[in-house]
Amino acid sequence: MNMKDSEKINKKPQDEMQRMKQLVEEILMHNKNYYELDNPTISDKEWDKLYDELLSLEKKTGIVLPNSPSQRVGGDMLDKFVKKKHEIRLYSLNKVRTFADLGSFFDDMEKAVKNPTFAVEYKFDGLTIVTEYIDGKFVSATTRGNGEVGEDVTEQVRTIHSVPLEIPFKHHLIVQGEGMMTNKAFKQYNKTASEPLKNPRNGVAGAIRNLNPKETARRKLDYFCYGILLCDGKKFTSQAQMHDFLVENGFKTGDFFEIVKTREEAENLIRKIDKVKNSLDVMIDGMVVKLNQVTPREEIGYTNKFPKWAMAFKFEAEEVSTMLNDVVWQVGKSGKVTPIAVLEPVELAGATIKRATLNNIEDIKKKNVFLKSRVFIRRSNEVIPEVLGLAEKYDYSKEILEPKTCPCCRHKLVKKGPLLFCTNFFGCKEQVVARLVNFVSREAFNIEGLSEMTLNQFYDDLNLRHFSDIFKLKKEQLMGLEKFADKKAKNLLDSIEKAKNIEFSRFINALGISEVGVKTARDLAKHFKTLENLRKAKFEEVDEIGDIGEVIAHNVVDFFADKNNQKEIDSLLEVGVKIEEEMGAKTSKLAGLTFVLTGTLPNYSRSDMSKLIEENGGKTASSVSKNTSYVLAGEEAGSKLQKAKELGIKIIDENEILKMMK
Repeated sequence: MNMKDSEKINKKPQDEMQRMKQLVEEILMHNKNYYELDNPTISDKEWDKLYDELLSLEKKTGIVLPNSPSQRVGGDMLDKFVKKKHEIRLYSLNKVRTFADLGSFFDDMEKAVKNPTFAVEYKFDGLTIVTEYIDGKFVSATTRGNGEVGEDVTEQVRTIHSVPLEIPFKHHLIVQGEGMMTNKAFKQYNKTASEPLKNPRNGVAGAIRNLNPKETARRKLDYFCYGILLCDGKKFTSQAQMHDFLVENGFKTGDFFEIVKTREEAENLIRKIDKVKNSLDVMIDGMVVKLNQVTPREEIGYTNKFPKWAMAFKFEAEEVSTMLNDVVWQVGKSGKVTPIAVLEPVELAGATIKRATLNNIEDIKKKNVFLKSRVFIRRSNEVIPEVLGLAEKYDYSKEILEPKTCPCCRHKLVKKGPLLFCTNFFGCKEQVVARLVNFVSREAFNIEGLSEMTLNQFYDDLNLRHFSDIFKLKKEQLMGLEKFADKKAKNLLDSIEKAKNIEFSRFINALGISEVGVKTARDLAKHFKTLENLRKAKFEEVDEIGDIGEVIAHNVVDFFADKNNQKEIDSLLEVGVKIEEEMGAKTSKLAGLTFVLTGTLPNYSRSDMSKLIEENGGKTASSVSKNTSYVLAGEEAGSKLQKAKELGIKIIDENEILKMMK
């Protein structure tokens, strides 16, 4: 083997890792735009393409980056609403786009369940809402949020006429559904709206996330239910029973629900709906197929993100062509500069499309698109489309050229592979502000009152560039700024002072170390305990931590070796930031014991009980094995209970484990 061949072999895994990092960064950015800002910047189809490529690379390499979106559900909440923890965790849906892939799902279910049947329903394209009833009365409504904690939107949802305020069922009930704006309501609203809505999906998201319930009521929303998360005192054996129960209690479920026995029947129904979907009064972007039988679902289980017993079939996106009039370049927080296509406005799937994201110059060349050329675009019920490629080139079409300088600060750009970066670390406003936004975010220093808009203002008017500058702000500085009165200045300074005491893991996350997110920050904090230990850590020490690979280990060590970062950390300590040592288990009462939870507990959700076990030194596992110490069984315990009996593992209830922790 010659030297060049050897270099190619060694380079390939590095290229795959670099691509994975690029994909994670892009997808997380788009997730924030979609879930937090209600302002998606790429089409559903384009997001799916990035996500599928990431999943493929993760499967091929066997590596999952700590901040990979494949490990997460969903996105973070807006700060303007009160947060509410879900009693039952919410999951997303896995998806396929071909009938061959759907067939694989049927194969898996037929192996797991004897003579299975399947429920086929609409995949609504709205906003997930969980509603709760106690003693037959509506008591709360919550958005999905990150799947574990959502936003309390009770008063907004109360204005939706199809949400029953009272139901016949008089026990505790939690149902999951979709807030929707029908096409009819969308058209009626736009007739008199001073600012017309772009599409029904954005219409419902904006209405539910509006602090004024009167505006929610104006949009005449609907609520379609499809799942029961908790139903105290009642058991269901099938999805069909759940559907009937929802209808009997006055919930809308849409005008389509079918039970099928075979994949052929399911495919026929999906093809039928695909042909008529554009004539429906609600926006759907696919169909959902669920195992009808409820009892086997627990044994089949879940991934970190999806139930394995359900699958969404996504419809093919629609395409049109339009003129590519211009390309503008935007800089992100890492300094990466990306191209944005400016399109001749075109109507597609109920929205006027004006812009689209282009990944990089190689993507532009691959798609063979030019300025002043006609391009194909595809959209799947989202505002921003995917540019598929060239439709027609003209004599006046021009090549798209990379910029030589940063569009924000005019600093010379550096090229790394197909990507462009601005290296003006403290002088490029967009970069600095993005880093500061991360520093003050909820999972970092959590400083209320420091929005992105305010940080932009501080950059311009107060020359704020460093993290430590935040803690040096004075009241007289703030009082000299536009929109800062005495009370607002005092509240902000109080929030900053309060933030000086911070948990070690949140401090690590705030620093913005490349590839280090919330989970990795916690892993580092638990392992090293103190900032002093982490600052002097060697590569081998970091690399040996579970779930932290070589790339992240190098990033961590390099970060703390950098003199600028050392100076910034010292400055934070000098201004009074105090880091609390990461606490492990509160007690060792369950040390060395592994528990498997099954069924419904009377007073605790499974997630709350798992946290309680870990706080007392114990561990939890998802499956029963010879290493299981106890099986904690509640009502409707499934096959895990049976397996525990077969293996002779002791079975306990909620009262017994609480006694163990006293």
